[in-house]
Amino acid sequence: MAGKGQTRFQVIDAFDHPHGGRILRLRLDAGDAPGVRDLRGRSLTLTGPRGEERTARVAGFPVSGGKVSDSRIRDTGRVDVLVEGSNGDLDAVDLSWTVGLSRG
Repeated sequence: MAGKGQTRFQVIDAFDHPHGGRILRLRLDAGDAPGVRDLRGRSLTLTGPRGEERTARVAGFPVSGGKVSDSRIRDTGRVDVLVEGSNGDLDAVDLSWTVGLSRG
């Protein structure tokens, strides 16, 4: 399990956005809950069940599940993010994947 400072999410749902990108519904699995500012524009490392990796950038927050806020992420441990791929095929990202925050 990741240490306290290493934030990791589990993908609990994933689907294509009609205007491009992919929406990932995430549940906090380890570490501290990041704030909205920490996530916006952030690079993510997505890791599959066989160790395959993809990178993506948080392009925004869909509001279909409600307005995203720091307190909502902290209280529920869940957040929906719209991601755009930097490398690799994001169509493969599904329920068995984990998501970590890239440095920087």
